[in-house]
Amino acid sequence: MAIAVASSWFNALGTSRSSSQRLFFSPQISATRLVIPKAAATTTTNSQNPKKKKHTPRKSSPQKEANIQKLSRRSRDERQYSNADDYSDTKNAEQPQSTAFKSFGTQRKNAKGFMGNIKDQQGETAKIQDASFLNAVVKVYCTHTAPDYSLPWQKQRQYTSTGSAFMIGDGKLLTNAHCVEHNTQVKVKRRGDDTKYVAKVLAKGLECDIALLSVENEKFWKGAEPLQFGHLPRLQDPVTVVGYPLGGDTISVTKGVVSRIEVTSYAHGSAELLGIQIDAAINPGNSGGPAFNDQGECIGVAFQVYRSDDVENIGYVIPTTVVSHFLDDYERNGKYTGFPSLGILLQKLENPALRACLKVPSNEGVLVRRVEPTSGASNVLKEGDVIVSFDGVEVGSEGTVPFRSTERIAFRYLISQKFTGDMAELGIIRSGAFMKVNTAMNPRYHLVPYHIEGGQPSYLIVAGLVFTPLSEPLIDEECEDSIGLKLLTKARYSMARFKGEQIVILSQVLANEVNIGYEDMSNEQVLKFNGTRIKNIHHLAHLVDSCTDKYLVFEFEDNYLAVLERDASSSASPYILKDYGIPSERSSDLLEPYVNPVGENQVIEHHDLGDSPVTNSDFGFDGLQWA
Repeated sequence: MAIAVASSWFNALGTSRSSSQRLFFSPQISATRLVIPKAAATTTTNSQNPKKKKHTPRKSSPQKEANIQKLSRRSRDERQYSNADDYSDTKNAEQPQSTAFKSFGTQRKNAKGFMGNIKDQQGETAKIQDASFLNAVVKVYCTHTAPDYSLPWQKQRQYTSTGSAFMIGDGKLLTNAHCVEHNTQVKVKRRGDDTKYVAKVLAKGLECDIALLSVENEKFWKGAEPLQFGHLPRLQDPVTVVGYPLGGDTISVTKGVVSRIEVTSYAHGSAELLGIQIDAAINPGNSGGPAFNDQGECIGVAFQVYRSDDVENIGYVIPTTVVSHFLDDYERNGKYTGFPSLGILLQKLENPALRACLKVPSNEGVLVRRVEPTSGASNVLKEGDVIVSFDGVEVGSEGTVPFRSTERIAFRYLISQKFTGDMAELGIIRSGAFMKVNTAMNPRYHLVPYHIEGGQPSYLIVAGLVFTPLSEPLIDEECEDSIGLKLLTKARYSMARFKGEQIVILSQVLANEVNIGYEDMSNEQVLKFNGTRIKNIHHLAHLVDSCTDKYLVFEFEDNYLAVLERDASSSASPYILKDYGIPSERSSDLLEPYVNPVGENQVIEHHDLGDSPVTNSDFGFDGLQWA
């Protein structure tokens, strides 16, 4: 797989997840992780950016380390559902696949037994070697220049990586989003060719880890045959992974079988989507390469592996159902809009007494624990409602729905089949009465985003005080110890009250006479400016620009104050920027006129930390899940 720009850590039970790259060890539990392996070839090149100070994690006590360990993971519940290996009939939860991925009349061959003779094996090897579908797999060369989240006015030192991609027709290629994240240049090379061609990134789905590329040079496509896509495989179906991993420059082929099909956490994004687990080797450089069935049809895209001291040979493939959703979304909207979410926190109803208390007559349904204020469901669902059906498909008490003929899968699978703006019909039980409600499906809004929109973080510098929104990349870069337990708790367990809300922090203070006494402040959330509660970084910039008071008063957590004289701050700011080599006092997006994200007369309920909408138990409890 390509460069490891994100990773997901799991505990021994595989139920917790975070975008953090820090691993916390437990004396009784061996370390496990679901990762995007490092680049197949990483080269550091010249940079025009100044060298930044590296943050060294401080040592913590065992108790503090344990507390941070709990906070550094977002819970997942995808590993509790079993699957069988039969194909579905037409009356189940599986959705029809996009016409762009239907095979062209090829028939499935009879499966061979496990015991084959040497001649059969040699014949199969020769068939793979001569197969034309291998020529559709290309090598990707990407130069990355990632933002510096601690010093948001500049970029990090650039690096290069290699990955894999494959042709899908109409002058387009598919690869992984993490292969081309923060790209400044992308090139591709065909098998048996020594020429690299410049590619353009048309769309990136960070949640589903898929990117769409195009190559304009017609020479690249001469004699090219795009891959055909197959349907979702069954357990124990043979699978072949093709790509350009470590160990050589030529194409590589590894073989295995389908081990599991279920809703899986995607390490690069924040989504839980359908995934195929295989035992074929997936190594650095395989990212973005196709996985084939025994007919030579592409059944998915290799994208991540699960590493642990206790397991081996666990790789993951993005199925064609997810790829189809990504491409259909791009064709509908001209861009990637994301996978929708109901924005609700659910609890299983396995306990009979709990169902009786909620007046649920049968062994069905899931309890609505929380409803995000930013979700479309906030207008139709209430805490205490029980969802018993989704678009006519019954939801079981374990939070599962029928999948194919004899299987069940997580309820979230049905939600992921929807597109942004679609309507969904929910059957609910409220106070013992059954009713149906309709809700609009939209992507989930994260108070602390996994990825920065546009790539470069926002920032505002006021007399040397550097303000920026809190994000997962910033937490990774700063290290969780330096972020602080209280701020990390908010980042992990709070929900946005309105779209556009951000947690704005003072990341550091650029020392100067005007800010004497505040030099040691860092990673503190700013709550108010001159008595006005801050909604986001753009709101803070607007308040500072429109201030006519003598003093600039910043209020932080625990009633900590930072007060600056307005005229002195204005006079000192240009010299501070010059001394530290900073081109501008704010990011370009803050130069745009400020638009209030909520109505002028709308009252927003403010929560202190103790009243945070989502608690530790909400994420750590196995009976709870997001939908």
